[in-house]
Amino acid sequence: MTLGKKLLDLRKKSGMSQEEVSDRLGVSRQAVSKWETDQTTPELAKVKLLSKLYNISYDYLISESHNISGDITGIEMIVDEIDWSYAWSKKYPILVSYKRMQGINVYYEKISKLYDDCKNEFDFNDEDAVLILKDILYQKYKVEKSKTK
Repeated sequence: MTLGKKLLDLRKKSGMSQEEVSDRLGVSRQAVSKWETDQTTPELAKVKLLSKLYNISYDYLISESHNISGDITGIEMIVDEIDWSYAWSKKYPILVSYKRMQGINVYYEKISKLYDDCKNEFDFNDEDAVLILKDILYQKYKVEKSKTK
């Protein structure tokens, strides 16, 4: 996969526009467009900023060997490298701001203990414990949402 295709794919997955990327990097929207269409290549300093912006490795962007087209394992590797809190923060600003809320660390500790207890009691691996707790929270959310209708 070319650098341009990687940049286009990552930008779309992050939910950002070319304008938003250009603003964050201090370049024109046209520069971002040219990078994504492989008309030009960003300078290395900009590639480094792009890797931080998309929360992926610098190596992924510059390496030709990371071809993810059709390779599920490769796609999962990239999906795991995306900062989803940041990517979804445009739609849900709370994902960025809650970390600065006074007292939120108490809930972090409680949820961390719940995670450890669930994992140990049922002998779950890390991923299974996260998926199950996430599903339980989502089921609770659906019940609460249905009460308000």
